Amino acid sequence: MQRNTPIGNSLCMAVFGTCLGCAAQAQDAADLAQDLANPLAAIISVPFQLNHDDNIGPTGSGSRTTLNLQPIIPFALDNGANIITRTIIPYIWQDDVIPGTSQSGFGDVLASAWYSRTTENSLTWGIGPVLRIPTNSDVSGKTWGAGITGIALKQTGPWTYGALANHLWDFESSPTTPINATFVQPFVAFSTEAAWTFSLQSESTYDWEVESWSVPVNASVSKLAIIGGRPVNFQGGVGYWLESPDGGPQDWRFRLQVQFVFSKG
Repeated sequence: MQRNTPIGNSLCMAVFGTCLGCAAQAQDAADLAQDLANPLAAIISVPFQLNHDDNIGPTGSGSRTTLNLQPIIPFALDNGANIITRTIIPYIWQDDVIPGTSQSGFGDVLASAWYSRTTENSLTWGIGPVLRIPTNSDVSGKTWGAGITGIALKQTGPWTYGALANHLWDFESSPTTPINATFVQPFVAFSTEAAWTFSLQSESTYDWEVESWSVPVNASVSKLAIIGGRPVNFQGGVGYWLESPDGGPQDWRFRLQVQFVFSKG
């Protein structure tokens, strides 16, 4: 997102370790922390996100741990817009989701790309395609899917708020796992001058095939630090499943994330 502060220069100085004094470095970190609350910020970063869910499967005794590698790569266009790409590559470990068994492997990859602009009233929006790529592992749906995705958000003072959504359909003649699902992620975040960010979001999915909702609500706290002259964003969070389909996760979930920041796009 384009900001009135000199974030491009600030980020460059943070990345390459230029010392401007403690106050200047703190302001750089605060500005960058708020930029990272924006999913459409033109910043190259690589988050590693670890999620743990329990009470899964027909007996409710299963557990699943998912490590998501989520590289975000922006491309600036001559007209002032950006193309923002995000690829989610999950590695999954699960026990007793299928009673008495364990599985692990790469889950299906989700690749999104948004054409993004910021309007004169500071509304940032993005729209584009989304593609689900099966890995054919033991934890894969083994079905190709595609659809459309969009984001709209605003940043006002320390606040960032908006929503991300997508819809996916399978496009195989005989899909192994039929896909017809809508994903909605409303979010709000508050960033402080000390580079802390407090976030609340939902990652809700409606599966039109089985007519059921999956609705976790997640709260998280993140802190941006400069380590060896490079920005690293640390996050911890907890969530609760308000709704899930039969055999889906129940009760609490937990999240840890570390995000390596490289440069402004």
